[in-house]
Order: sequence, then C-alpha cells, then structure tokens
Amino acid sequence: MASPVRKQYLEIKSRYPDALLLYRMGDFYETFDEDARLAARDLEIVLTQRDMGQGEVVPLAGIPYHALDSYLAKLVRKGHRVAIAEQTSEPDGRTLVSRDVVRVVTPGTVIEPGMLDSGANNYLVAVAPGGVQSGIAFVDITTGEFGVAQLPTGAVPQEIARLAPSELLLAEGGEVPAFAGMTEGAGTTETHVTRVNGASFAPNAARRRVLDHFGVRSLDAFGCEGLEFATAAAAVVLDYVGSTHMAALPLLTGLRTYSTDAFMALDPQTRRNLELFEGGRWGAKGQSLLSVLDNTQTPMGARLLRRWVGQPLLDIDALERRLDAVAWLHASDVRRQRIRAELAEVSDLERAVQRIGTGVAFPRELVGLRRSLERVPALLALLEEAGDDLAWLTSELDPCAGAVERIKATIVDDPQGDVGQGRVVREGYSEEMDEVRMAAQDARSYIAGLERKERERTGIPNLKVGYNRVFGYYLEVSNAHSASVPDDYVRRQTLVNAERFYTQELKEHENRVLSAGDRLQELETAIYKQVCREVASHASEILATAAALATLDALLSLAESAVRYGYVRPVLDESERLVLRDARHPVVERFLPSGAFVPNDTDLSTDENQLVILTGPNMAGKSTYLR
Repeated sequence: MASPVRKQYLEIKSRYPDALLLYRMGDFYETFDEDARLAARDLEIVLTQRDMGQGEVVPLAGIPYHALDSYLAKLVRKGHRVAIAEQTSEPDGRTLVSRDVVRVVTPGTVIEPGMLDSGANNYLVAVAPGGVQSGIAFVDITTGEFGVAQLPTGAVPQEIARLAPSELLLAEGGEVPAFAGMTEGAGTTETHVTRVNGASFAPNAARRRVLDHFGVRSLDAFGCEGLEFATAAAAVVLDYVGSTHMAALPLLTGLRTYSTDAFMALDPQTRRNLELFEGGRWGAKGQSLLSVLDNTQTPMGARLLRRWVGQPLLDIDALERRLDAVAWLHASDVRRQRIRAELAEVSDLERAVQRIGTGVAFPRELVGLRRSLERVPALLALLEEAGDDLAWLTSELDPCAGAVERIKATIVDDPQGDVGQGRVVREGYSEEMDEVRMAAQDARSYIAGLERKERERTGIPNLKVGYNRVFGYYLEVSNAHSASVPDDYVRRQTLVNAERFYTQELKEHENRVLSAGDRLQELETAIYKQVCREVASHASEILATAAALATLDALLSLAESAVRYGYVRPVLDESERLVLRDARHPVVERFLPSGAFVPNDTDLSTDENQLVILTGPNMAGKSTYLR
C-alpha cells in the first residue's frame, strides 16, 4: 500500500499528466518517476532514489526552492510544461502537509523576469480557424496587452510571423490545411505549439466566456461584437491563462480589436531580407534596423519600437502625427536630453503592475513603480511647449497620485530582506507593528548583551551567544572551560569541541523574540498584500501612463537616431511616385567605415520610370539598393 505522500503525489500528477511536476517538500522541489529522469537529464542534476514505503523505491531528482527560477527557465526552454505544486498548509509534524498546483508554466505564460527579454513582448497566441476568415488573439500576460483580429484565413501565417509568439494555441485534431506551414519559415523558430480542447472554440460559449471575464453584457465597447472567430480565439486565450495561473490571474483589464489593414503586411521572407530584427548579410544578431534605431531608455519603449518596426503604418494621417512629434523632439538638443534623463529613471511599469497584481512583486518593484510615476510631472512640464504636436500623448500621462502616495506612505525607500522581517513597512505607519518591532529589537538587544554579562559572571572568556533554526538561541562553551559551567546552565547540544546550553532567562527572551517575530511577519505581510491590492486597483491608469511613456520613449528614440545619423523628414502624399535623393541604407552604412557608403537616387512612378534595370559586378551594392 502506498504511503500518504506517495498517494498525494500520484493524485496531483494524475491531474497534470502532460506536465513535469515539481512537488514542494520543505526546502526542495522534488520530481519522481519519469519526471525525475527527464529533470535529471535536462537540468543535469543527480538522479537518485527514494523509498516511498511498503517497499516501493522510485526515481527521484530535486532542486532547491530558492533556485527555482533558473531551473524553471531551463525546463521551459527544453519545451516542458511545468506544474508547480506548493505546500498549502503549515507542517505540524502530525498530519500530511496539503499541497496543490498553483501554476503551470509554459513558454507563453512565464512571468519570471529572468526568463523574459525586457525589450520584446512574450506573446501567447490562439488561432480560431474558419473558412474564408479566421480569428486570432494574442496576449502578453507580463504587460496586460490583449488584442484580437478577424482576418482572411490566408493572412494568418503573416500575422503569426509579425507577432512571433513564444506559444501558439491550436485546436486538437487533424491539421488545418489553410494553416499549413504557418510557423515554418515564419521567423518564429522558438514558437511552441500547444493543442487545446476544440470545445473552447464554440462560438456561444466563447462569447459568454469573454463577457464574464470583463463583466459586461456586450462586446461592442471592445469592437469585436459579431466577430465570432476573433471572440473564440480570445476565449481560448482566457481559458488557457486561467488554467495555468490558478493562484492569481494576470490583470487583463481591456481588449483591443485591431485590423491588419492598418499596417503593411510583411511575409516572413521579406522580414528576414530587410533585416528588421536580426542581421543576416551584414553580420550577427544586433546588426539590424532595430539596433540602429533603438536609443530607448525604458523596456516599455524598446518593446513598442520593436512593434513599430515590424508593422509599418499605412495611414498618412497616423504617419504625419508621428512625424510631427519626432520633429518637435528633434528640434532641440537640450529638450531632448532632459526628456531622456527623466525617462532613464523610469522602470518597466507594465511588467511591474502585472507582478503586483498577481502577488509576486518584490518590495523594490513597488518602490520602482512609485519613483517612475514621480517622473511624470517633470515630463509634463517639459512637454508643455509641444502643443498639438504631442497633445494626444500628454493627455494620457497621469501621475497616478493615489498609487504613489499609498506606496510612499507605507513602503520604505530602500526595502531590505523579505517581506515579514520588519524592514519593508515604514516606521510610524502601523502603531501595532512598531510596538512589535520594538519588542523584538529589545529582546534581541538583551540577548546580545547577555554574552558580556555571562562572560563576567562565569569567568569564561570565549563564551558566546548564538542561534540556529533547529535549537534556537544558545550559550556555547568550549570543552576547555567545561568545569566553569554554572549549575543553572541546561545542556542543549553537544559538539566535538564545545557544549551548548540555555538558561531560563535566555529561554524567556528567546520566546519574546520568536513570538514578536511571528507577529511581525504576520502584520507586515498583511500590510504589504493590502498595499499591492490597492496599487493593483489603479492598474488601468498606470498602464495607460505606461503606454504613453513608452510612446514618448519610442518617438524620442527616432528623433535621436535622426540627429545622430542625419536623417530627414520625408514628404508623404497619396501619389504613386517614389522619389529618393541621396538615399542611404540605415543598417549597411552603420557597419561600413565612415564615408564608405555611396548614397543613391531613385525615381519611380506609374506614369513614367516604371522600371529600373540595375546592373553591376558582384558586391557592387545591387541588393543594398533594392532593400
């Protein structure tokens, strides 16, 4: 008969048969059976065995709980779905500790900063196939960005290539011919395809799922009412995120319906040939159009600029508005540098809000969010003269004073240690917490002074007071002075060269320290969680401000590139004539010696000059001219 621990493990594993299960046992996450063999192989850790009772010995491999993130990253990169089972009750030594899965980690649902590229989105994408049209939904749970589109089925592969998801959700069953090769050659070589239950795509159930998530009666406000394939894809994304984040759902507070007609469709081959994100002909990764244009100061701005490069606008009004903003920033070096200096103090607000909302944020992330929002008034002052050129942007910049003041009043400027140690919440915020903190400090101070007092009383010069988690506080006396130990010392532990003791006085103060410590942890944890909840309630305003800051950063980056490399503003119109004077390839010229690149003219139109015959020897620059 299996032991209680074995039964519990098998029951949890039966619910997640397709995932590698990390089962928390004290200070370790353990894996068993075939999972242990896989973990040992892919993590390069020792595979051993464990006696589970009743003569059952099973394979075992474990990792320290504090090193979870690094091992988790390796498993996800290897293509594993990883279920994390945490202890959900405190061990009491009498009953089996309760455990349950709190998260299933997949490529598209990771939230750990160390597993993410700060300059790129981590998209989870679902495709709801139709006949003539299909639906697509994408979400980045680390930023809260959530969008849907209904588009011609033949355009789906190009849209997947544009989004470059880390994980793609498709319905179970046979291949869909229209989607054949959607990831092959799409520039998304790291896309992990996950099959989900086809019932999730049912139109009526899907619409209800989206309505329920947002607490609305109609999808009109989101622009997707009547777009059944787009809505189905959105529902699949919501179901999947809900099934992988059981403990706390990411903050998905809005849904944007977009049209792929708003930007230029670029097939995977064109993206590669234009070297938008990675250099090919001209070298390794980093020698790309993005690398030339990216002078952003914030992770949010870097991600937005990357999206702009991958989806060129087609609407002249939208282009002119962007160019007006770049021109205003371009006009003054002093203004531009001041704005850059302010943006340099802004942290990743989008990802910070999501981590705060899901309850996994560190105190320093709250402080970083506060300090970032405190830059908004200064930025608004610098942008005052922009007038209409940036009015559409400045109207979205909200200092979020409520969230800022809440954090400032509660959290210390430089939080140290873990929440619960008394070094995160400000003194003066909670009278009860201050009293408990003082009691703990007084007891520790007394114990610290006890060493000097006992040395004087006993005459033992090297007597010392120490502490460990198993035996608590103790008085340590070397064997050389064992004859001088007083009668009121009670033996606690025997070492090779020393003995450890306690006294009734030490025990009483130890109890005060531990009792105060437990209460301190309880109070500070409760206060911290409440602050996180209150800040999360301002998520919509903070995310709107984050989007505006990202836009400002991306615009400033383009202006800075124009200054550095001598770019000029193009004249745009609706005619069918393309005229370029002294045109240069922005990537090629950056990686050639200064002055080595030769500018070229181009004049093409539908009326005349419809064709250019380009000739020249190898390496003369023909392909550069074409690009």
